[in-house]
Amino acid sequence: MARDLRAGTCDPVEVTHEVYDRVAAHGDDAIYIEQTRDRALMLAEASRLRLRAGHPASPLDGVPIAWKDLFDLRGRTTTVGSVVTKNNAPAELDAVVVSDAQRAGLITTGTVNMTEFAYSGIGLNPHYGTPRNVYAPKGQRRSPGGSSSGSGVVVSAGIVPLSMGSDTGGSVRIPASFNGVVGYKTSSQRYSMQGVFPLSQTLDTLGPLAHSAADCALLDAVLRHRDTPEAQPAAASDLTFVIPDEVLFDTLSPAVEDNFNATVSRLEAAGARVRRIALPELREITELMGEHGFLAGAEALANHVDRVYGPDASKMDARVLRRLLAAKDMTAVDLVILQHARVRLMQTTAAKIGNAIILCPTTATTAMEIEPLEADQNEFFRHNGLTLRNTSLGNFLDWCGVSIPNGTDADGMPTGFLLSAPSGCDTAVLGAAMGCEEIIRG
Repeated sequence: MARDLRAGTCDPVEVTHEVYDRVAAHGDDAIYIEQTRDRALMLAEASRLRLRAGHPASPLDGVPIAWKDLFDLRGRTTTVGSVVTKNNAPAELDAVVVSDAQRAGLITTGTVNMTEFAYSGIGLNPHYGTPRNVYAPKGQRRSPGGSSSGSGVVVSAGIVPLSMGSDTGGSVRIPASFNGVVGYKTSSQRYSMQGVFPLSQTLDTLGPLAHSAADCALLDAVLRHRDTPEAQPAAASDLTFVIPDEVLFDTLSPAVEDNFNATVSRLEAAGARVRRIALPELREITELMGEHGFLAGAEALANHVDRVYGPDASKMDARVLRRLLAAKDMTAVDLVILQHARVRLMQTTAAKIGNAIILCPTTATTAMEIEPLEADQNEFFRHNGLTLRNTSLGNFLDWCGVSIPNGTDADGMPTGFLLSAPSGCDTAVLGAAMGCEEIIRG
């Protein structure tokens, strides 16, 4: 699309109108929380003038994008997927990352749905509806993944080619896996968090969902004020991959396990070096969480303490409220133990991994049916914990990662293949993802 826009074979104003035509034709009112048509058309008109003059603002000038509704857009109230925020003051400024995208000429089409306060890996929302997973068999409703549910669906449905989400425990990579798209979780502090509603100030990261790793790398470059990506495709034969022996492969569905093994075999056949390694630190993290609670849980409760112990609690998603309150018995000592352990384990795992890329399934299962989860909170939390398991361990260690579709199950639901690397190795993981994407997809 970007190439066609620069070549003049398509027009940003027409492209923008087509976005809203596709929204209407798709017929799912739960994808967008708010469509910013007037703003989008104003931006598209400006893009048209730049492109016709031969002065694009960036390689993505004129390309439409959607934002998870925790990014501030000037003049509107950021809902964070909740109704208790409706009386909050409108944002005075765009989030910094939104401003960076606008300066690059990207067209903001609106804000998309999410789990309330970004606190679930399943993606259900009782306030604005749950976006429809387009891969669900006829007559079924399947999870869109969370918490960036709308960001996954809006790309999977072909409405926009790019959407920005956040990832605190898997909220970019899980919707990518469940919706058959690519999701890139950055290392912390790669982008500014100013103007982004927090869940956990320690673990929050941002990242795009798109149709390819190359698209993610290009948006990453543009948001970092570069004309070309730092990452270049790396051939499989030049790469070393490691598969940890702990936790990440417990309780996999048969299709997820089979597709993962087949993908590894394809990488090896292409010349990649793949070795299994002991990484007991992953088991230690799960044990630490079992004993001391979740780092994100303590920070999330602190961010919402007035809501959960006030009149707003009755208006919140009961599942989100229950999860927030799960941290109420954590102590300051628990929090400090987790923080110190995180620093130590980031160092020890990075030393063991070195320059290799970590491989695992993005999620242990494919997108599950929604009705049983709505009927039984315990069933919901069982699935939520399993869905978040692999990705949240990476968040604790600040791994960056890219999830790429690598097949489907018997119902046609996508599986995801996750490439991860230690904190700060974003260029390496993006290069591996771009170079191996065709092999991974099979």
